[in-house]
Amino acid sequence: MTEITTAVEQLRKAMVDADGATLDKLTSSELSYGHSSGKVQTKKEFIDDLVTATSDFVSIDITDLTIKVVGNTAIVRHVLSAASNDKGKGPGTVKLGILLVWIKSNDQWQLLARQAVKIP
Repeated sequence: MTEITTAVEQLRKAMVDADGATLDKLTSSELSYGHSSGKVQTKKEFIDDLVTATSDFVSIDITDLTIKVVGNTAIVRHVLSAASNDKGKGPGTVKLGILLVWIKSNDQWQLLARQAVKIP
């Protein structure tokens, strides 16, 4: 579980830093990245939005983290609270429920799928 906790933290930091190289390493080529709006992105779209500041996270805090590892798959749930400054939208905040599905391939955990939902 420590490896998954580390991967989640690396993903959080890479999203805030808009670190394309780390995001590329942490995500599967088959990534399905779902937003709370219903929009679904590919790996390239997800990384491009962060690197170009179309999606710009000023800060991300993760709480209520739960992890369940089943074979080479990990199911991670958490609450994401973030400050953002998306291009064309300006400063904002968001609080979402997140589901992450990670797969382990060649001793490397990679994000395969993510879905965000609005918290009532």
